[in-house]
Amino acid sequence: MGLYSKTSLLILLSILIAFPPFILSQSQKPCGISVYWGRNSEEGTLRDACRARYYKYVNIAFLMNFGNGQTPVLNLTDHCSTCTELLRSGIQLCQNVGVQVFLSLGGSFGNYTLSSRQNARLVAYYLYHSFLGGNDPSFVRPFGNISLNGIDFDIENPGSNLYWDDLARALSRFSKPRRKVYLSAVPRCSYPDHNLGAAIRTGLFDYVAVKFYNNPQCEYTWGDASRVLASWNVWSSSLPTNSQLLLGSIAFPATGYMFPSQIVYEILPEIMSSPNYGGVMVWDWYYDSLWSHSKSMYQHVCQS
Repeated sequence: MGLYSKTSLLILLSILIAFPPFILSQSQKPCGISVYWGRNSEEGTLRDACRARYYKYVNIAFLMNFGNGQTPVLNLTDHCSTCTELLRSGIQLCQNVGVQVFLSLGGSFGNYTLSSRQNARLVAYYLYHSFLGGNDPSFVRPFGNISLNGIDFDIENPGSNLYWDDLARALSRFSKPRRKVYLSAVPRCSYPDHNLGAAIRTGLFDYVAVKFYNNPQCEYTWGDASRVLASWNVWSSSLPTNSQLLLGSIAFPATGYMFPSQIVYEILPEIMSSPNYGGVMVWDWYYDSLWSHSKSMYQHVCQS
């Protein structure tokens, strides 16, 4: 029988039957799909989003009011923002199945600004002790002892372009070897982004999900991916190697909308060879679940 006896082969066969060859799930691959949750009361729970098993990252949107002495406000539209136990269990389930959960800052309708470097440090301290791994008892933790994985910067207000680099530096200082504070940024596809350009240049962001929608100068038009690819190449060559670059897409027909088939067959083959390719970002879970956007491209996003 060569190197193996008949008995050892039978043992090996029984193991393979009991435990079939392991296939990497989305959460265990070096790339994946990121999605936003929290902006529509009809979208179901956070648990629903993570049970779909299409996502590697979920962003809770948004902490809309903060900075410049304001009382921070976590706005989840008509979701039960005070039902903390339901949110805690949702976050815990997500993390248990390998999904990183971020708190997203800003959005298009929030009232937020940083007034100084000191203010940025104070906001970072608040975020760390309220949502991340901190334990300062003077801060209320909306999710109890559950710690989120990181902070997402979705800074869209046109006048809010100062001190986000200081906020990123302050947050990164809270990282520890066993509990890293991950940072994500969501700039517009025009390079450099007006609000987040300086922050992204710090090289501290683990993920940069560039929005290729609602930006006519660099978004997809029917049958023409050239502007998307040109902008992607600029972003890819400009980011540090430690930052993963994600293709930002919208999950319902709007300016810059790409059908999943267009992403899979026109865009992904051109961008997946980028050394910092990190996957696809989808706005948002409500429409994604209705239109099966991620479901349609899930198997293609991380193909080698």
